[in-house]
Parts: sequence; structure tokens; C-alpha cells
Amino acid sequence: MPDAELEQLASRIRSRVRDIPDFPQPGIVFKDLTPLLSDSELFAAVVRRLADDFVGRGIDLVVGIEARGFIFGAPVALHLGTGFAPVRKPGKLPFRTQRVEYALEYGSDALEAHVDAVRPGQRILLVDDVLATGGTALAAARLIKELGGELAGMAFVLELGFLRGRERLGNLPVHTLVRYGANG
Repeated sequence: MPDAELEQLASRIRSRVRDIPDFPQPGIVFKDLTPLLSDSELFAAVVRRLADDFVGRGIDLVVGIEARGFIFGAPVALHLGTGFAPVRKPGKLPFRTQRVEYALEYGSDALEAHVDAVRPGQRILLVDDVLATGGTALAAARLIKELGGELAGMAFVLELGFLRGRERLGNLPVHTLVRYGANG
């Protein structure tokens, strides 16, 4: 059961998340976090809580998934006193990259990171805005492992529990601030 402070924060987050029906395609209800970002006090509280959940866990590096994972991941890294590394869509990084491909419900995609983004043995915190089906997070976790990193945890602002992404991630450590259930 989450603590009272987390429940209060979750309520504030929910109040600032905007549902956008049929985006990016018909039948999908997109959870838009942009209103949360414009509330400086709430944005700071979200970043603090994402970071606080990992204080003292030996995190060496925060990795953020393009693009909204950058928005949350970089300030989390500052709070934890670590560096930050981006995981991006193909062709966006200027140096040599490592690439992983993964299946989507409607096709396939790929993610890349610089070959030197993660040093072997580093303990990595993976950050993104939303955990949905888990496909992108699982691909990023695979990429971190291929680069020699140890995934110490994953942090998301929102979890769409009805899409069962957490189950897809198996026993990987997952922390979310707000979970939307089947009626979410």
C-alpha cells in the first residue's frame, strides 16, 4: 500500500493528466503529461519522488527513453548526483551506436544508445514517463544489458496497468507514481 504522501502526489498528478482520445491512432486514449510539466511545484515533486525512491541504491547512471523520458530522467539524475544517458530512436545520435529492435503491437521499432553510454558494471536507473505494454522499456533494458550495465530499477510517472506491461517486464524492479487500472 503506498504511503499517504505518495497517495497525495498521485492525486495531484491525476488532476493534471489530460486524456486525448484517438491519439496517436483511433481507439487509443493518450495520457498527456504536458499540464503536469507546466506546474513547476508539481513537476519538482514528481522528479523528487522518482529520485527519492532510488536514493542509497547505488545508482551510477540514469538512462532516459526518448523523448519524455529525457524530461523526467535528466532532473532525476541531478537529484541522484549521477550522469544521464539518452536512449533514442534510430539515426538521432551522432556517435557510434548499439541498437536493439523490438516488436510493437502494430509493427516493429528500434532503440539506440551510444556504444560508450553505459560502462560495464554500472548500476542503471531507467526512466520514462509511461509504462504501457512494456515493449519499449524491455527493449531499453536489453540495450542496457548489451552495453554491460546492470539494471537496478525502472521508474515511471504513470503505469497503464490494464495493458499489463509490468508483467511483461518479469522480475525487473519497477516503480510508478500513478497506476491506471482497467477503467483508468
